[in-house]
Amino acid sequence: MQPVSAVTPASPQDYVQQKAAASGSSFYYAFLFLPPPRRAAITAFYAFCREVDDVVDEVSDPGVAATKLAWWHTEVAKAFQGQPSHPVMQALMPWVPEFGIEQRHLQDVIAGCQMDLTQTRYLDFVALEKYCHLVAGVVGEVSARIFGQTQPQTTEYAHTLGLAFQLTNIIRDVGEDARRGRIYLPVDELKRFDVKAHEILDRQYSDRFVQLMKFQAQRAQDTYDKALALLPEADRRSQKPGLMMASIYRTLLREIEADNFQVLHQRIALTPLRKLWLAWKMQALGRF
Repeated sequence: MQPVSAVTPASPQDYVQQKAAASGSSFYYAFLFLPPPRRAAITAFYAFCREVDDVVDEVSDPGVAATKLAWWHTEVAKAFQGQPSHPVMQALMPWVPEFGIEQRHLQDVIAGCQMDLTQTRYLDFVALEKYCHLVAGVVGEVSARIFGQTQPQTTEYAHTLGLAFQLTNIIRDVGEDARRGRIYLPVDELKRFDVKAHEILDRQYSDRFVQLMKFQAQRAQDTYDKALALLPEADRRSQKPGLMMASIYRTLLREIEADNFQVLHQRIALTPLRKLWLAWKMQALGRF
């Protein structure tokens, strides 16, 4: 059965626009500065990512969630055969040839979401990085193509920046993820800082937890630095939307650090106005 919203908008374009705007994501603010064709493409792609991610986060029955993700797997295959039925795929498919979006990209995102149904812990950072590649690195790769990539090296930049975003999300959402039974902080690092899983699940703060989170934050900051160093100068202008998101996400990460990682009982966020200001500053001035 096709998972559609209760109220079907007038067109696929309206559907993806509403989906992207309703999320309140930092990504949405970066899209606002793109020319219409690229904005339409990235909005449709982002809506696809939201659809499959919401299956995991909003469907409480793992069996039902698995069935819905299997439906999406089939829907993507049919869409690339010229038969899209969901408004997200109907909105996205016209842009596929122009921006080099491949079926494997979308299937990888689905595969990453499927991991959330079967895996709630990661033994080490190497294992976590494989998950991040599917749910964030591939998203970065497609986004870079839509933004206007011209240099091959930009793909590595995009994957690294996607990893930095995902590491920031993991830090921000530790408490929220724990309430869903998931802990993305690597098991070996929990042991290194002597933080027990039940302490996170029970929202217990400690100096040990803060030290663990400082370690996570430093790795995320280092990953941002690595990503920015990989971006070829020739693509810096075209990749401004990604740089806008980096500005927003790094500011969020600094807020979390300044708040001493109070992430177990709340979700720390920037206001929409502040996100828009950070995006505009990067667009207009080219700096963080």
